[in-house]
Amino acid sequence: MSRPFESYRLLLRWQYLRFRAFLPMLVIIQVLLAVGVVYGLAFLIPHIDRSTALYLATGAPTLTLLILGLNVVPQEVSQGRVAGRYAFFSAQPVPRLAPLAAEVTFWLLVQLPGTALALLVASMRFHIGLHVGLSVIPAVVLVALAGASVGYAMAATLSPSVTNHVTSFMSLLILLFSPINFPASRLPLGAQLVHRVLPVQYMADVIRGSLTGKWADSPALAFGLVSAWCAAGLALSYRAAVRRQ
Repeated sequence: MSRPFESYRLLLRWQYLRFRAFLPMLVIIQVLLAVGVVYGLAFLIPHIDRSTALYLATGAPTLTLLILGLNVVPQEVSQGRVAGRYAFFSAQPVPRLAPLAAEVTFWLLVQLPGTALALLVASMRFHIGLHVGLSVIPAVVLVALAGASVGYAMAATLSPSVTNHVTSFMSLLILLFSPINFPASRLPLGAQLVHRVLPVQYMADVIRGSLTGKWADSPALAFGLVSAWCAAGLALSYRAAVRRQ
């Protein structure tokens, strides 16, 4: 077995052992969060047509994946820096990005039951049929990794106290001002232009297209831009991890 994979496997097992006692509670929280997004946002809209229902149904898993990457992961990294876990990892003979890979894998596995249930609840709640394509697995993995790599890079660069404030603010912006649960055309022109550069709109498009077969932009553009942000986040994460040695 290769050394990088063995390091990743051991770190993933270490993550499991850390949270083993709380694992059922973590899964329940993620289920309630995903289902709550579907029902909670539906209360804001008195009359839901088919287009709106599709946005809400496919926006819920996108939101939970982004919360995972841009909130849960950076807060875990910040706590790890304060507790000395990441200084310990830096002193070990493991690949620099192995902790990130193990962290993302663990939280993604915790989140998947909630994401699947949210899609089931949304299809029943709004009476819509989803057409899940073969691209759904790479889409979920790519969006989770892209969000987590950006969040990890941010937490590895900023101080823990600043990271907590920034992640809370970003969660609010993503929830209210990002074209995830509504089309980008509803935003002011300036915000539309900003989202043409940021990956959030394309992350939602990647998930929505994989679940419905309907794309706001071309699949190549959506996957390409999210992949570019993912690569940039991984590069910054690696640089920060090496610099801490």
